[in-house]
Amino acid sequence: MTRLTAAPLAILVLVSGCGGRRAGGPPRVPVVVARAEQRAVPYEILATGTVEPRQAVSVQPQVTGVLTHVAFREGDDVALGQILFQIDPRPFKSALQQAQAVLARDVAQATNAQLEANRYADLVKQDYVTKQEYEEKRATADALTATVRADSAAVANAELNLAWATVRASIAGRTGRLLVRPGNLVRASADPLVVINQIHPILVRFAVPGESLGEIQRYRGNRLTVLVGASRQDTVSSTGVLTFVDNNVDTTTGTVLLKAEFANRDNTLWPGEFVNVRLQLYVDEKAVVVPSQAVMTGQQGTYVFLVTQDGTAQAQPVTVARTSGGYTVVSQGVQAGDQVVTDGQLRLVSGAPVELKGVAEGGREPEAGR
Repeated sequence: MTRLTAAPLAILVLVSGCGGRRAGGPPRVPVVVARAEQRAVPYEILATGTVEPRQAVSVQPQVTGVLTHVAFREGDDVALGQILFQIDPRPFKSALQQAQAVLARDVAQATNAQLEANRYADLVKQDYVTKQEYEEKRATADALTATVRADSAAVANAELNLAWATVRASIAGRTGRLLVRPGNLVRASADPLVVINQIHPILVRFAVPGESLGEIQRYRGNRLTVLVGASRQDTVSSTGVLTFVDNNVDTTTGTVLLKAEFANRDNTLWPGEFVNVRLQLYVDEKAVVVPSQAVMTGQQGTYVFLVTQDGTAQAQPVTVARTSGGYTVVSQGVQAGDQVVTDGQLRLVSGAPVELKGVAEGGREPEAGR
């Protein structure tokens, strides 16, 4: 009885297995896809740049003396003309008072000598004094007048030294670390006190290949936009404008130096920082783009996998024009609306059936679990 039951069961299993292989075919490969799109894409030149202050001033004392007070904290933003340091003003006040006293004395002497010369001018006309005596009085008055002018210059110099004892900011910007402390003797034009960097606005210096100079000059009249970020994938960028193109190409590197200016109101850019730069020359309004992760490189060149209407993948050679952000601009091989595989290509061959596991959005791969 057992043998008779087992034989039909074995036949059923065999028939069922043979029928599954015929109906199933090759296993489907799970993939994520995106559609090729036609959109406006800027033409960009990529470079690496260095942030630099628009102005940088090393604050130095103009007089020698003992530093008595610092009127700011390291790293503060300061305004033009703001008081930064105080050098002991007492020696300069004394020098000013002495110069003023000398001036007052010489003014009195010069006034008296002028009156004497005027009196002798009347007397010489009446022959009461000789012409030589008059000329001596006239020379004495002129000499004292010149002395008064010299004294006035000495007073002005003493006033200037006293004013210089109060050190002010010569530009608006952000201060660095203090290079001296109160109590130190500082020397005129020798000891830097602090460095001020102007960071609003701020500059980014970068170099591009010399062969790009022609295109830059062609579109420069359009006030070219420059975007910078910490990385080329950075979604948060600072936007500025091209302000400077150097007047020669560096023969050593074959590059030309450019500078862009940024408002930097949020202090995103910092002097000395390295950034990735995108110089936008113009916008291609009808560019065909695919997510960059869809483009593969093989022995025959660049290609993508297209998903056909019958649910299979086909390798399609493409001509890449350039990249922009997370997209690749394709000049040949793909049309707007084509479905391209963005994830799972490594398991694909032409003609392989695929199973759609998700759709990439905005050139990015979908989140896990989608």
